[in-house]
Amino acid sequence: MPRQVDHESRRRLIAEAVCHLADERGLEGVTLRDVAARAQVSMGAVQRCFRTKEEMLVFALGHIGERIGERVRARLVRSPAQSAGTALGLAAAEISLLREEHRAEARVWLAFVAQAAVSEALAGTLRANYAALQEAFTRLVAEAGEGAGRAAPLDPQREACTLLALADGLTTHVLIGHLTPHEAHDILHAHLAGLWE
Repeated sequence: MPRQVDHESRRRLIAEAVCHLADERGLEGVTLRDVAARAQVSMGAVQRCFRTKEEMLVFALGHIGERIGERVRARLVRSPAQSAGTALGLAAAEISLLREEHRAEARVWLAFVAQAAVSEALAGTLRANYAALQEAFTRLVAEAGEGAGRAAPLDPQREACTLLALADGLTTHVLIGHLTPHEAHDILHAHLAGLWE
């Protein structure tokens, strides 16, 4: 009797192989042959899961986005009674990928961002990821801003956009060694504290 293959599990296994190779070599070093070898599957198995290299990269990018999103949700679930401002700070710190254990993921994420400048399929995936984050951040900023007692009201959508751009920028600055993770955390927390003053 032929062995049943869990197609979705195999796709995730291949996505992990893509991420490991992208971390080591950048996306230009990701070939179907090397992905198959890293995932310990045949070239035919990779090609049955993904018709093209671009389709495989789009899936891998979505896989990274899901992983980061799961961590954000897990951090928020641990303390359901926390304020919206605290939730926003936890989520922003998580997507900044500043912790040492997320350094490889940050390198891979930025490799995909760079490639998205010349790949509409990757750019579309990134836009969808950022739109979902922006929507969540907008809600949290609006909720936190209601009780902040600021003299001037916040523009939640603009602040959410600013926070996403700051998080991405901090990721880059830490990766290239311009900032330490501690300095980046301080900048992020100072920005967040300034929202409620």
